[in-house]
Amino acid sequence: MNVEPGAARANPLTRIIDAALQRDGGWLPFDRFMALALYAPGLGYYANASRKFGHMPESGSDFVTAPELTPLFGRTLALQLAEALERTGTDEIWEFGAGSGALAAQLLEALGERVARYRIVDLSGTLRERQQQALASWHAKVEWLSELPAHMRGVVVGNEVLDAMPVQLLARRGGQWFERGVVRQGEGFGWNDRPTELRPPFEIAGAHDYLTEIHPQARAFIATLAERLQQGAAFFIDYGFPEAEYYHPQRHMGTVMCHRGHLADADPLADVGAKDITAHVDFTGIALAGQDAGLAVLGYTSQARFLLNAGILPMMESASLAERTLAARLIHEHEMGELFKVIGFAVGEGWEALGFAEGDRSHTL
Repeated sequence: MNVEPGAARANPLTRIIDAALQRDGGWLPFDRFMALALYAPGLGYYANASRKFGHMPESGSDFVTAPELTPLFGRTLALQLAEALERTGTDEIWEFGAGSGALAAQLLEALGERVARYRIVDLSGTLRERQQQALASWHAKVEWLSELPAHMRGVVVGNEVLDAMPVQLLARRGGQWFERGVVRQGEGFGWNDRPTELRPPFEIAGAHDYLTEIHPQARAFIATLAERLQQGAAFFIDYGFPEAEYYHPQRHMGTVMCHRGHLADADPLADVGAKDITAHVDFTGIALAGQDAGLAVLGYTSQARFLLNAGILPMMESASLAERTLAARLIHEHEMGELFKVIGFAVGEGWEALGFAEGDRSHTL
């Protein structure tokens, strides 16, 4: 780990993590470390003032998401959301983790009068300020909240929000399972494993050493959402796999990854607060959490198939060459088309949703 002497301890965020380590006897489970690294007020990656979203590293950004890549993403998603609003008899959109506000702007423009209120739930005060600037034209319709209300009605959307929820790390060594946590190591942080009764939800074949994640916070979020969403539907877009692929014997190094300056690295313990930390989504766990809480699964498929079903091709045909080139990244298998998936839920009885009309993979969950 390349940490300059004294640099980590001089970091205000590091001092907060140090205090948490001291309270917990010098060892923090990774999910608590990840939560502080990303969300500590004013200091965590999503709570500080650094620029996150943009096309190129020259902009000072760290990564690009689909809405920043092309407005055709939001316009296509809007067709599915319009159907969901009609089917559920609601007129509100709820977006979780709205990022730069680009998706909200695209949806508000495309949906027009179908939406009476657009509510954004976001923990980041700095991102909220940027969203308010981006959405100034719709200020009369948009409302910001810092937590889920007790009761909700409407259609929920979350693009790349589940992957940023803290995960627990499990390591199998010599046939024994450990929970991997964080300790102080010189001027930086290091790993330390403790025996645990926790296990992955899927049996992993073989006796080889294995590192993976479990997702109690993401599952709890879906369960809480299901409890409070009294009428409506929900759609989540993110990168991940069904359980059998997620916990495949060959995926022995886990999926935790960091993003900074449009480059990826696998060391979440370095440069804490200065880069994103994510993990792929276990979509089987997400589906089960929703079902167990009473939601109906509308479908699960790749982002490419979802966007093709929803009608992105006619939009691409009428777009400029530059716009078509960017939109192609959303559906090409070697770009975002296959790695990213979409899962949909409905309160009560479901319907044959537009985005899952062909190529539904619910049977793989």
